[in-house]
Amino acid sequence: MGSIEAMAKRCRNWGRWGEDDVLGTLNFIDDTKRVQAASLVCTGRSFSLAQAFDTNGPQTGWRRRTNPVHTMTDTGLEAEFGDQGFPHGFGGADDVIAMPLQCSTQWDGLGHIFDRGRAWNGRRAGAVVTSDGDGVTGIETAAAQLVSRGVLLDVGRALQGELGLERPELPDGFAITPGHLEATIDHQGASSQVGRGDIVLIRTGQYARTRREGWGHYAGGPAPGLSFTTAPWLHEREVAAVATDTWGFEVRPNEFDDAFQPLHQIVIPNMGLFIGEMWALDDLAAHCAAESRYEFLLSAPPLPITGAVGSPLNPVALT
Repeated sequence: MGSIEAMAKRCRNWGRWGEDDVLGTLNFIDDTKRVQAASLVCTGRSFSLAQAFDTNGPQTGWRRRTNPVHTMTDTGLEAEFGDQGFPHGFGGADDVIAMPLQCSTQWDGLGHIFDRGRAWNGRRAGAVVTSDGDGVTGIETAAAQLVSRGVLLDVGRALQGELGLERPELPDGFAITPGHLEATIDHQGASSQVGRGDIVLIRTGQYARTRREGWGHYAGGPAPGLSFTTAPWLHEREVAAVATDTWGFEVRPNEFDDAFQPLHQIVIPNMGLFIGEMWALDDLAAHCAAESRYEFLLSAPPLPITGAVGSPLNPVALT
């Protein structure tokens, strides 16, 4: 499997787009790629790939990550009783939400993870992210970038027969290898070929199981996910971003006893890869299986929150 340090050197993109680069692998998405992606819309069907943002979410408080708290500051009652102070019977409702930026469907930005004190492109971590936020690669730099060809790799469904699974849902702790990704592409056909500038969505099926059985340890517990060995596969195919239906993207427990999220440590600060987590892929997966077509236009921009190292979003796939 190799060491974390050796894999980092093998997959490192530092300097590839110049010393001032803030986009990493999003540089693979160009105007031509977006035109190609737009041409994939055939049925007009649209799918939201976001989990709910409410107090019934998966978070347990680890590292101060809580579920969203939604509060009404004006309601219909105030309007009914004329307590809002507006003229001529005008009334309205207003609300506020408080939440960690990575408590539900989200992107990890390039300032989210460091490797040996270094951020994306080899910058000093402390010079990138301070108490004022990420002043270099803040998530707002990607606000207009994350629109491209989306490709669904439904690994849970593709491996169901081979693994003898009752449902198309990989078991917790299952490490998805490059061989599994290639087997999924072979199973699904030509529309699931992965290449430069694609946003790859990997469905394990854990989210479907969790919604049926309860959140349990979804946030931070055992989960199927990408193996550490997939880093070169992602690097060589020049994908723009990868998102999964799990809390942590990579297999948990991690494959190294003495490491924490080692694949994150490779792909974010060294490769410059954007990672999406906690995406709801089941409805899209059912549609893709029925149509035998796994490519689509994907619009998944983050909220342009200045200096943030991650962002919630509502990704939409148009097939």
